[in-house]
Amino acid sequence: MNGRTILFTILGATLLLPITVFAQGFAGLGSDAEGFAIPQRGTKLEFPRDHGAHPNFRIEWWYVTANLQTADGRQLGAQWTLFRSALAPEERQGWSSPQVWIGHAAVTTEDRHHVAERLARGGVGQAGVKGTPFEAWIDDWQMKSNGAASRDELDHLDLTANGPDFSYRLKLDARGPLVPQGDHGYSVKSAAGQASYYYSQPFYEVRGTVELDGTLHEVTGKAWLDREWSSQPLASDQTGWDWFSLHLASGEKVMAFRLRDKGQGYVSATWIGANGRTYPLRSEDVSLEPLATTDVRGKAVPTAWSVKIPSHGLDIKTKALNDQAWMTASTPYWEGPIEIEGTTSGRGYLEMTGY
Repeated sequence: MNGRTILFTILGATLLLPITVFAQGFAGLGSDAEGFAIPQRGTKLEFPRDHGAHPNFRIEWWYVTANLQTADGRQLGAQWTLFRSALAPEERQGWSSPQVWIGHAAVTTEDRHHVAERLARGGVGQAGVKGTPFEAWIDDWQMKSNGAASRDELDHLDLTANGPDFSYRLKLDARGPLVPQGDHGYSVKSAAGQASYYYSQPFYEVRGTVELDGTLHEVTGKAWLDREWSSQPLASDQTGWDWFSLHLASGEKVMAFRLRDKGQGYVSATWIGANGRTYPLRSEDVSLEPLATTDVRGKAVPTAWSVKIPSHGLDIKTKALNDQAWMTASTPYWEGPIEIEGTTSGRGYLEMTGY
């Protein structure tokens, strides 16, 4: 949801004229959506149109997480995210645009977590997204189609970002189809019925370079892209979420999330076959349980988890590559690569908000 994920980071950020940014917190995602478009069950996603922006919805993101390794086997994680948040359900050119853009980039190693953030106003060309040819950007950070022949605009992407002590240039090549989450892309987020439009591209093979503290590393790995937009994805009593994207050794994938409230929370998941076939799972089909917490900047954050999906024989535990992967952004959250052990092996990403 991210991926983010379901995940939603700008989500509490807004922009006051002329240009003052502040964070309302993730609970702001449950605020009134009056005037904005609301996702409707049965709406068919259309591509490449839906790769682009939807300014009549309040919040939206393009979210990439990559599990990488260097030539000598060192594990890394990379994140690239562009968030759009609207003060009004429209787009206008120039400084009167009600659209706000936030970019997050990170590289995670076993002992470091490098983070950068960019802020931009819509309408002046500093940030935006085009569906055809696909391009998403904020300042000099880019995610764009590289023009290779493909069946979809997101099949072959070039991804670049940088911060004070890191940069990366990655090529993403899809080896499978786009995947709708939930009911053909209509993803319910609460018992009250809040929902988003949500699809993923979980089949990227990655190659490229990551520079850390002046040293350039050749890397390969796997990546996952999440696309999501809505106007009120959380209920008013939901305070945050725990979101998993898993690359299993079999070539199968799993997306799962838990939205937290004062009760049992709301759980949803999708089992994705190696051929791209999806199997939406009900809350009772999935168990997401924290096993251990870590003190992260004075917060107790669950960085080890049990994930069980009995109908598919999955019983695994996840461990963070770096349990201090705290995103020190306008709205802070935890995001980092994880390793899998149990009935299968693999790697993935975990995002946790609201802690």
